[in-house]
Amino acid sequence: MKISIVNHSHHPLPEYATPLSAGLDLRANLEQPVTLAPLERALIPTGLRIALPEGCEAQVRPRSGLAARHGLTLLNSPGTIDADYRGEISVILVNLSHEPFVVNDGERIAQLVVARHEQVQWSLVEELAPTQRGEGGFGHSGVK
Repeated sequence: MKISIVNHSHHPLPEYATPLSAGLDLRANLEQPVTLAPLERALIPTGLRIALPEGCEAQVRPRSGLAARHGLTLLNSPGTIDADYRGEISVILVNLSHEPFVVNDGERIAQLVVARHEQVQWSLVEELAPTQRGEGGFGHSGVK
């Protein structure tokens, strides 16, 4: 799939880390480092704008290494970029650790996954067809 991209950063275009990666790495585009105190959040720009094809979305997701090693994750995760959005892609980082974290220019801060999607048309009914599961929700299947 070809996607038009504008790169106002001084970093290379997002790329896949391995041949079978689903997500492209997004980098921080900063004039100066941003320090996130514990429980603090910040909107980090990437300098990128994209034009997705109709029927596609891009999901901004956390990077597992930042989450596991530093307690950094994303709010509104996954963040959805719609096909008609033309603004800059920014990432809402939050520090869930007990230590400050410094985000540096060029640092890989998130992943971008592009996927096809469907739009629905509702069919209003009085009740739904039964299933074996029924209304079983949170924890209904047990712990083992």
